[in-house]
Amino acid sequence: MLHLVPTPIGNLADMTFRAVEVLKSADFILAEDTRTSSVLLAHYGIRTPLSPYHRHNEHRVTAHLVEQMREGRRVALITDAGTPGISDPAFLLVRECIRAGLPLECLPGATAFVPALVASGLPTDRFCFEGFLPLKKGRHTRLTALASEPRTMVFYESPMRLVRTLAQMAEYFGPGRPCCVSRELSKKFEENLRGSLREVHAHFAAKGVKGEIVIVVGGCAGGPGGLHAPDGADDGAADELS
Repeated sequence: MLHLVPTPIGNLADMTFRAVEVLKSADFILAEDTRTSSVLLAHYGIRTPLSPYHRHNEHRVTAHLVEQMREGRRVALITDAGTPGISDPAFLLVRECIRAGLPLECLPGATAFVPALVASGLPTDRFCFEGFLPLKKGRHTRLTALASEPRTMVFYESPMRLVRTLAQMAEYFGPGRPCCVSRELSKKFEENLRGSLREVHAHFAAKGVKGEIVIVVGGCAGGPGGLHAPDGADDGAADELS
């Protein structure tokens, strides 16, 4: 059996009782980075053996893992933070378990985009999750297509690329498009910076940035809720950064 177990995105206290029980009872745990996961497991006194499972080896080891589960092994999959499969390895193993008729369960738990979306102040009734934008090939095509997306959009980004990405979003979506950049969610220095793409870009271009990043951007004018200013015009509700 395969257990997909979410892990805290920052604050270790966000681990659920059920997640701890599943990890303790598994035959072994698949971890994206065993060094990172060892800190979490030690915090909760979990001594289950760890094995690496990441984008560099998943194609090579998946068939072997499926065979072990066929033999009755209970396998838990965790990533460095958040829910496996959300911009993290899991899809391939889940698909092969389903094809093999093996039971699996995904526990509810931490994921970064939900608190970022809710705290953004942008419409949450309809949204699209875009994860990480392509680094090079396909980036222009994706941004061009999303410029007319009416739903609220959610992206992940690294701190090293945040300023460049915000500048490109201002170029493709319009500098007045409302957005919120959330970083260090659930940690001591959590920050949710709201404003137009122009304003938020200027802030981080001057300040620099650290930590894991979620960008939430309002949909194009006329989208759900009708709250967004036309591209190029500042939304009055986003005049001040908060």
